[in-house]
Amino acid sequence: MFLLRFIGYLFGIGSVALLLIAGGGWLAYKYVEQDLPDYTALKNYEPPVMSRVHASDGELVAEYAHERRLFLPSQAIPPLLKNAFLSAEDKNFYEHVGLDPEGIVRAAIVTVQNKLAGRRPQGASTITQQVAKNFLLTNEQTLERKLKEAILAVRIETAYSKEEILELYMNQIYLGVGAYGVAAAALLYFDKSVHELTIAEAAYLAALPKAPSNYHPLRNSEAALGRRNWVIGQMVANGFITQEQADKARAEPLKVVQRTTGPHIFGADYFAEEVRRQLIERYGEKGLYEGGLSVRTSLDPRLQLMARRALMKGLIAYDTAAGWRGPVARIPLDKDWGPPLAELKGLSDVPEWRLAVVLSVGDNEAQIGLQPPKLIAGGVSTERERGIVPLDQMKWATHLAESGKRSGIGRGAASVLAAGDVVHVEKVAAAPGDRPIWRLRQVPEVSGALVAMDPHTGRVLAVTGGFSFAESEFNRATQAWRQPGSSFKPFVYAAALDNGYTPSSLVLDGPIEIQAGPGQPVWKPENYSQKFYGPSTLRVGIEQSRNTMTVRLAKDMGMPLVVEYAKRFGIYDELGAYLPMSLGAGETTVLRLTSAYATIANGGRKVTASFIDRIQDRYGKTVFKHDKRVCEGCDAAKWERQDEPQLIDEREQVLDPMTAYQITSIMEGVVLRGTATALSDLKRPIAGKTGTTNDEKDVWFVGFTPDLVTGVYIGYDKPRGLGRGMSGGHTAAPVVRDFFAEALKDTPAVPFRVPPGIRLIAVNRATGMRASPGEGGTIMEAFKPGTAPPDTYSVIGYDAEQFDKARKVTPEQERGLQQGGLY
Repeated sequence: MFLLRFIGYLFGIGSVALLLIAGGGWLAYKYVEQDLPDYTALKNYEPPVMSRVHASDGELVAEYAHERRLFLPSQAIPPLLKNAFLSAEDKNFYEHVGLDPEGIVRAAIVTVQNKLAGRRPQGASTITQQVAKNFLLTNEQTLERKLKEAILAVRIETAYSKEEILELYMNQIYLGVGAYGVAAAALLYFDKSVHELTIAEAAYLAALPKAPSNYHPLRNSEAALGRRNWVIGQMVANGFITQEQADKARAEPLKVVQRTTGPHIFGADYFAEEVRRQLIERYGEKGLYEGGLSVRTSLDPRLQLMARRALMKGLIAYDTAAGWRGPVARIPLDKDWGPPLAELKGLSDVPEWRLAVVLSVGDNEAQIGLQPPKLIAGGVSTERERGIVPLDQMKWATHLAESGKRSGIGRGAASVLAAGDVVHVEKVAAAPGDRPIWRLRQVPEVSGALVAMDPHTGRVLAVTGGFSFAESEFNRATQAWRQPGSSFKPFVYAAALDNGYTPSSLVLDGPIEIQAGPGQPVWKPENYSQKFYGPSTLRVGIEQSRNTMTVRLAKDMGMPLVVEYAKRFGIYDELGAYLPMSLGAGETTVLRLTSAYATIANGGRKVTASFIDRIQDRYGKTVFKHDKRVCEGCDAAKWERQDEPQLIDEREQVLDPMTAYQITSIMEGVVLRGTATALSDLKRPIAGKTGTTNDEKDVWFVGFTPDLVTGVYIGYDKPRGLGRGMSGGHTAAPVVRDFFAEALKDTPAVPFRVPPGIRLIAVNRATGMRASPGEGGTIMEAFKPGTAPPDTYSVIGYDAEQFDKARKVTPEQERGLQQGGLY
């Protein structure tokens, strides 16, 4: 009886306890449930996705992301990769309803064991629970958070399919090295798509979610290998792979091919950075770094390499002629020189060059030690690479060093280098005895930029904004505002040709004085040669870059007209209507000026420079397209004997096509006979114009063929003179020549297209008058309908009194003046 009463007592206590527990559980559930996040928001999941920028041929240029992620739908993730993650994280995923009782019991047992051994407890979160935590909750280790996680997991299971849950998980999970999701991780660890992964590689990625940094493939390679092999074992246990496959996978080394996170096309850093700036301006930082944009640019990787080579060659040529400026740094040699040398920053985008420390110097050579590489796992390589710099590979530096730069130090190699000097060197060859020969180099102090464009579309094909992006990210092609000097003159002459002047119009090349205003000094422009040449045709004015002729022409037309044309071409937004501006005294960029020349090459139809051809959003919808031409008839379902589709070009015609040809023909003469004969060796039709500013602070050349236009500027970032004789024709034009030589190597020489209506008439080069049959010194000049060579000798800007003050003309020109009745 007592026993029955005791059992009843216990039963009553148990019932009350169960009721209390149930009630407490219900109260806890209601408390936790009242502020649960809305799990249905997962339906609209749009994770931050990496934006990718491609060249015109589809090659990857750059990737931009705060979280490096490429979204993959579940059906695009291969079963092998899914099975690896299920084996590592949740083998009962397809059986449970958000919570895995078996896993909870197993984790509880292991947790007790770990507690007794002083180790961390083991979690039992299913993939669904991880989705709830990663998307809707925080990482705080509290009972409340675990209860919320469990409730949300059950609810998510009722609202979403297993494949949808797995898709969310495999795209959101962080897997180390900045990779979010399996697609980005496959690229960053192995430079592969998910479909190319081996069993061993898939198992390694599946090993990472627990603690990516603990299983870093280089810093913690043993732990990483052990965890990977454990996942492979789980895949066997779950029946996803055979034992034979597992043994083969375990035998594979843990080999990663970490992918670069910078520009992927060598030499395209300046181009990629300009695209990045434009995308941020258009879509904001969040749109670029999280929007999953797919950007197709106009970059031509082949031309980009050529542009880089040509500009570097030109900058080095000028800088070496200016002489040696000394070492980059100095380091002690009383101990291992490798670590201090490794700490110095080299030029990562000029791999041909390396930093080296001078170990010893003789009369005829210097012994050097090359900068050792830093190891990915940390530390510096223990290998010490050595070489020599013979005297003949530093000859360019010795002629100034011996004449006083390092006087008293020594002669030969010792006049340039000393033990402990850190310098840049470039490999030349291997000498006998396996001693590599290196050439002494120095980073040019002078800077410059090159832009290459398609003159028909405005697509920017290549941009180099300086010698090295690693040294300076300042893009001189787009950000440096400089005076174009005489390279602006073609637009003054184009304005004249568009308004009644002809290529044979004569303008006086003689002294001129301009009174700027009351109390202002008199401006007396001069030619670069500091000579005057008398009456000359517009053609000669451009070919020989005559300053006084240009000022007289601008004065005769009126500067407001020049200003209007400068704005039409997009060279300037605002330009003062002052005569010095006709000589290029206003400031512009290489990109703007090159675009203006492209407009001339395009027959006078406005060309707008564009780095981006097309932008698509994360769903593949085109949200921007540079080519605005309309195609009439392109949407026809089939051909029914209708006319061919027509591309309608609605771009502004800023210059008469015949005027464009006239100024192009004149600029061909600049290359054939004028200030840019450096390009005449290319033996193909090329037009262009040099530019040199006061005191040779900035030098330019912009040149074009019918299908390619290229502009080059060279000067110091803090403007100072380049030296007497360092003109656009001497310094900038050879850079364009070298670029064209490579870029046009396998293309036919195409003449410039003559527009309908143009008449080519033989004229006397000196007088501009119609040439008689058999007369020497003639040239075929282009005339518009209704115009012809002059029948009388008339000179624009002739002022007998002013001209007689400093008459400096050739005998031939003097005869011309006399014949014209001016003397």
